Amino acid sequence: MKDLSESAQKRKASFDLARFMPYRLAVLADDLSATIAQVYVDRFNLTRDEWRILAWLGNHGDMRAKDIGANAALDKMQMSRALARLGEKKLLSVKRDPQDRRGNVLHLTRQGLALFETIAPLALAREDYLLATLTGAEVKALDAIVTKLRHRAISLKARR
Repeated sequence: MKDLSESAQKRKASFDLARFMPYRLAVLADDLSATIAQVYVDRFNLTRDEWRILAWLGNHGDMRAKDIGANAALDKMQMSRALARLGEKKLLSVKRDPQDRRGNVLHLTRQGLALFETIAPLALAREDYLLATLTGAEVKALDAIVTKLRHRAISLKARR
């Protein structure tokens, strides 16, 4: 078996996880999520998954569980557990999807909507604080870059 080619050896030798962009973005996402989580975990006893579901429903109204899962980056197990907890807390109700009897439509209760309306401004204030370190042009550029990278990643993921 042949040893690694010279270019492969150079790439391997030059690989620095601390400078690897996917790793840096993952660490940044964890850090940013943790700062926002301080709002809904500590003060309102919600998990990240519960908050994501609450936020999707608060923004978009009734939705099918599978649509929220796809949009909120939650797998079936995460969705199932979070939905059970939200139901126990009486923050949402689940109804059969009239268009697909195998699926469910989720609806925020009055209590769930009130909680969303309480947390959302606090989360936005945290976002504003974090983005305040950037100029307006940098915020616009960041938004465009994140959108482009997400589309590219989704495209690459679809290729398998």
